[in-house]
Amino acid sequence: MPWSRILSGIVAIALALGMIITGGWYFTLGFGIIIYLGQLEYFQLARAKGMAPAAKTTLVMSQILLVISTLSVTLADAIFPIAGTLICFYLLFQPKFASIADISASILGLFYGGYLPSYWVRLRALGSTGNSLLDGWQPTSTDLQALPAGLTVTLLAFGCIWAADIGAYIIGKFFGRTRLSDISPKKTVEGAVFGVMGSVVIATTGAWYLDWPGWPLSGVALGILIGIASLLGDLTESMMKRDAGVKDSGQLIPGHGGILDRADSYVFTAPLVYYFVTLLLPILPQT
Repeated sequence: MPWSRILSGIVAIALALGMIITGGWYFTLGFGIIIYLGQLEYFQLARAKGMAPAAKTTLVMSQILLVISTLSVTLADAIFPIAGTLICFYLLFQPKFASIADISASILGLFYGGYLPSYWVRLRALGSTGNSLLDGWQPTSTDLQALPAGLTVTLLAFGCIWAADIGAYIIGKFFGRTRLSDISPKKTVEGAVFGVMGSVVIATTGAWYLDWPGWPLSGVALGILIGIASLLGDLTESMMKRDAGVKDSGQLIPGHGGILDRADSYVFTAPLVYYFVTLLLPILPQT
């Protein structure tokens, strides 16, 4: 593994941990920057296919969506259809008639690059007071159950994604023999399976430590969910790059490529984890 990839990965993890621990508007600001840069790369891919999406309008509406998600989860879901309507309205009055592809690329940019990632903001806000910089973090405390649910669940979800990514990369590189998909030739079945297993180990350990209801089952279920969603996010971004005829979405991160190359595993994961802990977990029987 190139040293540039290792060092940039360490820096990315350190920044992510800082965002998660501080929470609140600091977390929203950090994700706002990531979403902005990621959408710029997405629109470059769309333009490479000859599309003319409403990039500026989508970028602005995505940032508004993040702010609303921080203020009110209920209102956040109302912003998405309003934002889609405004994007279509904007495209209607361009000098050049917008195509179906232009509209589709714009709405996908909003959904993929703005709406789905906004669930990380919602997840981090669970059980949060928002009254302090560290948002409930107590460095001297070893009792994670005493911390806001949003903090512990977000840390757990990120840990599962990291375990899945690292496990899949290492096992796939050194032991992978069976190609997983033509979309991404370097990915192997062996790497994918080990990546999901790594996610399951972290999730189950976290479920046990946090004393979740039915922790063996809930931990395994969450680990499989995150492992598969992480893989699908990676393959989806690879499919878009392949269609656009590029190797990387950008060159911002040494050894990794662009923001989308590094953040693709997080896109589909956020809403699944959010609804897992808010809808499914509360109805599970306590062991």
